[in-house]
Amino acid sequence: MFLNNLDYQVMIGQRAFDLIQQSDEENRRRAEEMAREEMAGYLRPRYDVERIFARRGEQRNMQIVMFLCDITLYHLASWLPQKMGYEVREIRYRRAIEWLQGVQSGKIVPDLDTPDDPNSDPQPYNLKWGSEQHSNYIW
Repeated sequence: MFLNNLDYQVMIGQRAFDLIQQSDEENRRRAEEMAREEMAGYLRPRYDVERIFARRGEQRNMQIVMFLCDITLYHLASWLPQKMGYEVREIRYRRAIEWLQGVQSGKIVPDLDTPDDPNSDPQPYNLKWGSEQHSNYIW
């Protein structure tokens, strides 16, 4: 697994984490997979997500770890009664999504693995196509 319990301790206390995941490792694993796929949707056009998420320990990009924890905790916290602690999770989730949108648009360039395929364009979506509306000067 890409994430471990120590990664979550930076974000949330152990007792709160046990409550959020409903004391079931399977719930956490499913939420991590959902969060990973959500994150991969933003990263896939520019980066090799399989290599990014295959890394372990200190080889991982810590910003990816932090935002993946935030997204996972957001999904886990959504079931809590009266949305306990939901505001903090929602703020951190929105920040993670804004960062991913910045990476996707090319405004933010993290140190991540890019595809090795020499035929692939390393910077897709950099051209903007279109023109001004056609003018007709016949009166």
